[in-house]
Amino acid sequence: MRYLNIPDEVIETVAMDEQRELERRERAYRDGCAAPDVQGRTVILVDDGLATGSTMRATAMALRQQQPARIVVAVPVASSQTCDEFRTEVDDIVCAVTPEPFRGVGQWYKDFSQTTDEEVHNLLARATRKTQHAVSPPQ
Repeated sequence: MRYLNIPDEVIETVAMDEQRELERRERAYRDGCAAPDVQGRTVILVDDGLATGSTMRATAMALRQQQPARIVVAVPVASSQTCDEFRTEVDDIVCAVTPEPFRGVGQWYKDFSQTTDEEVHNLLARATRKTQHAVSPPQ
């Protein structure tokens, strides 16, 4: 940031905007439910792919503070360099394909359109129903 001479006020404004967006998404996706307790559990982080890995890296670092037993990263496509770097940052990583040359995640998808908030909400709600059904005692 210093190299690019970006003023602290700009960084702070962007950070506040991003925090508000994170809070909005959390409200939209969780439907008032608390975050799952991951302490002592294996957590698998899945993404559409890793280029630089900066978002996944930040996610793993934040998750590590919640003391999971293990953090596993799983992606269908990644830069081989980024995949290798993650081997020291998480407990395990699965990169299904590490093509050379790697120019970007999107080039490996026929449809790389964004997932809408509604789609995410519906998928999470469906997964929650399945989980609750799976752990419910028989009637």
